Amino acid sequence: MDAAQALADLTEISAQIEAAVLAGTDGSVVASTFQQEGRGQELARAAVELVAAAGEGRGDSGAPELVQIQAATPRGSVFVVRDGGHVVAAVTGSKPTVGLVFYDLKTCLRMLEREAEKPEKPEKSAKADKAEKPTATTEKVGKASTPRKPPTTKKKEEGGSDESS
Repeated sequence: MDAAQALADLTEISAQIEAAVLAGTDGSVVASTFQQEGRGQELARAAVELVAAAGEGRGDSGAPELVQIQAATPRGSVFVVRDGGHVVAAVTGSKPTVGLVFYDLKTCLRMLEREAEKPEKPEKSAKADKAEKPTATTEKVGKASTPRKPPTTKKKEEGGSDESS
């Protein structure tokens, strides 16, 4: 699954999310659901700045690193969730179900992480496919090979019968 597909799935399963952007931790846009490219870039930069500012406001208290934040206004909310490599931000209408939106955003990041952890499957060439397929018409016998004859079946004669009358 690529980043664009992850966001498409996110907006499909979460009816409250109006638009979303996936970015690197530096704010560079990886994928966006915004029609206008600039809007996705603006939200990605603002999301990274918001998390950084909120983290700085916590001071050096030894508390765990900030991984999610919500900013609410009467017109709607902005949600931001981050992991080690990505930040996902979403905008919603007013009065969203906060826990559900956070859950959906975290699920989006987990899906991307799982996809990144999968090993790449090497593509097989046509020659490799042919080399792997055994031939059905040749049978190895010692050092030579002889053609294989198709199996024969014996049919019972219709007129003759073994059964006693």
